[in-house]
Amino acid sequence: MAAGVVPQALENTWQFFIDGGVFMGLIVACSMVGLAAIVYKVITLPKASILPDRLSGEVERIGEDPSEQVMTQLENEFLEGESALARLCAVATKNTGRPQAEIQDAVQASAREEIVKMHVGMSVLDVVITVAPLLGLLGTASGLVVIFGNTEDLVSGMNNTKIGSGIARALGTTIAGLVVAVPAVVAHSYFSRKIEKMAARLEVLLGIVISACQVRAGESAAAPLTQLSQLPQ
Repeated sequence: MAAGVVPQALENTWQFFIDGGVFMGLIVACSMVGLAAIVYKVITLPKASILPDRLSGEVERIGEDPSEQVMTQLENEFLEGESALARLCAVATKNTGRPQAEIQDAVQASAREEIVKMHVGMSVLDVVITVAPLLGLLGTASGLVVIFGNTEDLVSGMNNTKIGSGIARALGTTIAGLVVAVPAVVAHSYFSRKIEKMAARLEVLLGIVISACQVRAGESAAAPLTQLSQLPQ
């Protein structure tokens, strides 16, 4: 008996997608695009590629001891640019000796580019979140038009069971659209929060590096950076 349950379930699932028509196909395409965007963000947004713990700790050490020796030890690692933090710190150290405003402008310009990179793929999730439910509603509306569009069948005695099954099939696209949109909303919220937290952490660490560069050049400590989370994306 169990052997016949699985084929029947597969057949019902296949029929569910077939009944949805072209709109169901578009929803499936949206789900694949959304899944690809989520996988891409998981791969490209690890903490190690933005704010490696070891380098973050060493940058914090600069705040306690902004000596020439400590700065020199880290400069080579900054220049390798294996993380966003390293690349932005390299920009600050390369501009050591320039006026404070110029250093901050250079760092903020590079930070803007890094923030844009961190947001790559988020717009795709935005589109999926918006489009998938709308496609579901379109599929449902078109299905209901087909069911109730033929008034002759209704007048001639289409029974309630047939009408009910038709409406159920039409509502399938709405269900599918919501099933696709909900995980996309959760993923978008998670990645947005993660980017916001890393941007705030970058802001603190870059402030330390810029201050150390000013001390190294014999100037007063730098003023705070513009919040990276508020930079144009």
